[in-house]
Amino acid sequence: MNASTTSMSRRRFLRGLGVGLALPALDCMAPVFAGSPQGTGVPYRMLIISNNLGVLPKPFFPRDAGSDYTLSPYLEELKAFRGDFTVISGLSHPAVVGGHSTENCFLTAARDPTRSGFRNSISLDQFAVESLGQQTRFPTLNLGVNIDKANRSLSWTRDGVLLPPEDSPARLFRKMFVQGSRREIEQRLHQLQERRSILDAVNEDMRRFSRNLGMDDRDRLDQYFTSVRELEERLYVAGAWEKRPKPTIDRESPQDIRDDAKLFEKIQLMLSMAQLALETDSTRIVTLMIDGYATPVFEISENLRSINGYHNLSHHGQVKEKVAQLEKVDRRQMRLLRELFANLSNRKEGNARLLDRTMVLYGSNMGDANTHDNTNLPVLLAGGGFKHGQHLAFDHDSNTPLANLFVSMLQRMGIEGDRFASSTGSLAGLESVPI
Repeated sequence: MNASTTSMSRRRFLRGLGVGLALPALDCMAPVFAGSPQGTGVPYRMLIISNNLGVLPKPFFPRDAGSDYTLSPYLEELKAFRGDFTVISGLSHPAVVGGHSTENCFLTAARDPTRSGFRNSISLDQFAVESLGQQTRFPTLNLGVNIDKANRSLSWTRDGVLLPPEDSPARLFRKMFVQGSRREIEQRLHQLQERRSILDAVNEDMRRFSRNLGMDDRDRLDQYFTSVRELEERLYVAGAWEKRPKPTIDRESPQDIRDDAKLFEKIQLMLSMAQLALETDSTRIVTLMIDGYATPVFEISENLRSINGYHNLSHHGQVKEKVAQLEKVDRRQMRLLRELFANLSNRKEGNARLLDRTMVLYGSNMGDANTHDNTNLPVLLAGGGFKHGQHLAFDHDSNTPLANLFVSMLQRMGIEGDRFASSTGSLAGLESVPI
């Protein structure tokens, strides 16, 4: 699953099948789920949550390892679901250092983000879509809370282009569930067709231009043509989905929360929207970045506000009042995860819980925001049909690549291979179980 191998195979594949590749998938989209490795007819899903300021490491990580580990203070908040999650220590991205500069690399593992001329690489969610194809109305949903969406995102294209997160639950609800008038649908279809026409024209111009180029430049243009063809394919599929009725649900459209100080209310609302998207099979891959860096003074609880903006608070310098507030902040995040696990457990899909079909990854690019440390990242994986109830503890001083966990998640989605970004294989000790 390394980038060069996948890029080459996709070029050959697309040359052979062209944009018509999407048609068979659309004809059988409802009954067939390619993301189900056991052939059960039910897909696996991903929900990835990242807080770019992380958590206090000592209260988060257990002191002992294995299945008999003692819950840490933070994980006590999740004890009702102990058997449904695995906490993992000793993970990081090799050579992904630079403090806050690493926040855009959490799902890409792109090295040296502070170097001159740095360019990001493809993120886990987009890589999965490349392999699985578009099986749902939205290939992925990339969401954000309090996010500076011009500069931060978990989702990046193969060419290292930022995909702006959606930070409006109301707008997201309309996209997923409000059908729109016939005229509005026709307008959207026309816009999609215009975009495809532009791409077709550019494609033809570049092919004429490439005739007199050297081999290296032709290879670069070949990669460009592949990107264009992939975009054409997505536009084609998007047009087909515009003609299909959207799911109907018994729920009113949410109201956006405008006050950035209401951080946890905003996270809770966006998580509920992510759950709706997964329940209705509007998508099978959701990413959510909680942008603590951009969060001002905020409400920790009903009668308590932070003494600083989230970023300044995270640089606590061992000041007792700041550390005490951060512990309350982190515990509230754990309680939101507990609520999410409960909601996913209460939803059934066939004979299984939705949680059993959904990998929920919570983590951060920051191992310790106070010292700008990007090693020993806080990572927790729940659900998704893995054998849980354990603390997987890897070397604290010589970390295992976090991308190894990503490979295990990709494999659970039904994507063969053992390479993604800086991975050295799948994650040792993380076993899947039949559902």
